[in-house]
Amino acid sequence: MEGTEPTTRVGTTGKHGIQEADSRELMSSKPLHRFVKREPRCLGIVLLMFGCAELLMGFHLASEDLPNSCVIYIPFWQGALFLVCGNLSIYTEIHPSKKMVTVCLAMYVVALLGTIVSIGYRIFCFSHLAYLKGMSSYSQEKEWAVIRIQQLLGVEGLLFTSSWCVVVLLIFLSSVARFALKSTQTQVIVQCIPAPAQSATTST
Repeated sequence: MEGTEPTTRVGTTGKHGIQEADSRELMSSKPLHRFVKREPRCLGIVLLMFGCAELLMGFHLASEDLPNSCVIYIPFWQGALFLVCGNLSIYTEIHPSKKMVTVCLAMYVVALLGTIVSIGYRIFCFSHLAYLKGMSSYSQEKEWAVIRIQQLLGVEGLLFTSSWCVVVLLIFLSSVARFALKSTQTQVIVQCIPAPAQSATTST
């Protein structure tokens, strides 16, 4: 009996240590799981699709001599921001941590500000292209000029609509990430240490 007593104590202590570690890990990562629960990986894939669309349309707009959003390279830097946000969202769901959620939140805010700038500039492009469309009625190549401006308006309108969709996604992801970080800062870790179950056996 005396020989087996230390082993029993060590085994009990080991089990309690594992339970305490699991409980501590669960309580500390619970707020981050609230962020993962919103499936940022799926939303990140959507952001990647929007980013690829911006980049592909940007090469087409770069070849146009009419004023468009590519004058200040909006499709390129905005597409890059969407791609970065999408990749970060996918990586953070696979490897959640407070540091990665903070990086995601920062990039969401930067991308959101950039998207607002692009929306404002594209509104200016719409008004300018509408003016050129009205002036093209006096040109010699009226039909070709109108078709060309309409195609450009269609591309800019598509990117304008996609930008608004991304704004909604970024606001949602930013809110979820901010809520997760706020919960992580104010959480209370509760440790339950049960009484040794072998006390009666040891006394005998």
